[in-house]
Formats: sequence, structure tokens, C-alpha cells
Amino acid sequence: MAALAKRRYTLEEYLELEKHAEERYAYFGGEVVAMSGASLQHNRIVRNLIRAIDARLEGKSCEVLPTDMRIKVPKALPYRYADLVVVCGEPLLEDMQGVEMLVNPLVIIEVLSASTEAYDRGIKFFEYQSIASFQEYVLIAQDRPHITHYVRQDSGQWLRSDLHGIVEHLLLRTLDCAIPVAEIYRQVPLLLQDES
Repeated sequence: MAALAKRRYTLEEYLELEKHAEERYAYFGGEVVAMSGASLQHNRIVRNLIRAIDARLEGKSCEVLPTDMRIKVPKALPYRYADLVVVCGEPLLEDMQGVEMLVNPLVIIEVLSASTEAYDRGIKFFEYQSIASFQEYVLIAQDRPHITHYVRQDSGQWLRSDLHGIVEHLLLRTLDCAIPVAEIYRQVPLLLQDES
């Protein structure tokens, strides 16, 4: 991500920019940052996830939405972008000056890169936790078969599990579906060394 300009933007200026821009921008307390393009591996993982999740949602009142869906994040207004979100039931949208934001994501998935991994694992996860409907967070490495999965517990705490290797399954509990890790990484060349 690269800063758009060395000046502070008002929220209104940012929303106007987003309405008319062909690129996606993130807003961080006055700073506007252009979202950079993704690698081929990243795009293949996102494509594989859309296919895998969508196939398993057949007959359920849930849908998977790709990268461009804005998510309203109360601790990081006005919104953030994720690589994928899953919503169940009717998608609730909020309009802010002509920009639509999803209010009720259930599952949020991020495909990690060297430039975003620390942010996705840290501040962004903390910000996402302010979304009332948010129940599962999945972080997928694109350079090795490694997935970190968080599930919100009844206590409000987050239970973490890690999948290492291509033979495991990602169990999305709130969707009641299991996806083979090999399916997520289909056509993605990986370094298959020991992850211990």
C-alpha cells in the first residue's frame, strides 16, 4: 500500500475519491493509501476460496463476497476491505454519501503478503473485532501451506488454531463446512518444507 499524497484528507474527501476512483483506497485517520495489486498466487487462492465456499453454501442462506465489498468497521471508520467475506441471511448495507458498506459479515478471510501480514494479524484483526456479527477470521499464507483460523467463543475470546500442510481441512464452524487445504492452494506453487 502506498500513500496517495502527503496531506490529510477529510472523511468526505475520501468518500468522494472512492466513489469516482478505479482503484481502491484505504483511509487511516486522514491518510489515504492506495491498495496495491495482488500477486498471481494471491488471486488464485482468492479464486479457489470463492469456488470452494460457494459450492459448500448450496442450499444455505449465506453468500461469499469478493475483495471489493466494503466492510463497516466501527473501530476503523468508515470501512475496510478484506479479501473475502461471508454473510448469512440478508446482507445489511449502510450507505455513507453514496458508498455502500456491509454491516454484518460473519466470516472474514485475508490472504497474507509480506507487506500486509503484520497489519492483518494485528491492528486489522483488532479493528474487525468491533463488528458485532463477526465470528471467524481466517489468515492464509500464500508462500507456504499455512492457515491461521480464529473463532469467537461465547465468552468473547478468540480461539486460535493453525493448519500446517496440504493434507488438513479448514473447518468453518459457523458455516458448517470443511474445505481441504489442497483445494485452497490448487495451482499455487508452494515451498513444502516442514512448518514446525
